[in-house]
Amino acid sequence: MDIITASTNHGARTTRRRVTDDEKGQTAMIETVSFKNKAVEIAAHLHLPDDFSKDKKYPALVGIHPASGVKEQTIGHYAKRLAAHGFVTVVYDSSCQGESGGEPRLLEDPAARVEDARCAADFLTTLPFVDTERIGVFGICAGGGYAISVAQTERRFKAVATVSAAPMGEGSRGFLGHLSPVSEQIKTLEMVAQQRTAEARGADPVYAPFVPETLEGIDDNTPDLLREGYDYYRTPRGQHPRSKGRFLLSSMDRMYAFSAFDQIPELLTQPMLLISGSKADTKIFSDQAYELSNGPKELFVVEGATHIAMYDVPEYVDQAISKMVNFFAVL
Repeated sequence: MDIITASTNHGARTTRRRVTDDEKGQTAMIETVSFKNKAVEIAAHLHLPDDFSKDKKYPALVGIHPASGVKEQTIGHYAKRLAAHGFVTVVYDSSCQGESGGEPRLLEDPAARVEDARCAADFLTTLPFVDTERIGVFGICAGGGYAISVAQTERRFKAVATVSAAPMGEGSRGFLGHLSPVSEQIKTLEMVAQQRTAEARGADPVYAPFVPETLEGIDDNTPDLLREGYDYYRTPRGQHPRSKGRFLLSSMDRMYAFSAFDQIPELLTQPMLLISGSKADTKIFSDQAYELSNGPKELFVVEGATHIAMYDVPEYVDQAISKMVNFFAVL
């Protein structure tokens, strides 16, 4: 990895890091940048092709990380690979998470997450080397659900791709595509209401895990998503100190109120690529999005891959990158 310090057209002096695409030895550059979502400062990485020239116009992508993830994990790996193929790609920490600002910390607010993506598009449109008519969006896990959601009403996104998509609203109201009884959902909302009241009166916040925090209770009957989620987020395989693997419990009312797929049939007319492992617990969500879409669409199934394997296992990621490069070539 080479370090190059350089001035840019869109801000003060930044540090660029040259990184190598493991697939073909292609390289890309990373700039540390930021943009605003209202008053919240969003910390981001801008991935540039290694042969980048400020005098050229490039297609651009916005990448949205999984729930509890940060820009340095799987979304950054995908961004690096896509930049090596010629796409200017911005990835960022969501509001209230990672290096980004916002309070309360570890809030998972779907409305803010969707707005973060819009603001990332705003940021790209300020860059003179970005072709504003050739911007796409992609996301991984919950980021895939948010990518589908924002593309329904953000027409600057000309195409949308997902990897192991898991819509936050639909996912929180049940488990892996199976809705919880309404009575159970109401019990959860009552619990959240009580917690919000307690916090308003000065009580400490309560957090819930996105992935198991220990190996206790994990066995062969544990869904792959949870077992492998522990392996990715809680071990050196993929852990990062700013990726906490949990969320503010009082987020759940906002998560319950959110639907990522509700306007797909009418408003999602842009091309959509859904990538899922054949063994993914969450494939049901990609199947649902595919069935709902009346626009150009493709479901690409990676044989043998689980949900988490699509994050970092080379033989599966290589297939996803190849497919995404060809798909976003339409931009």
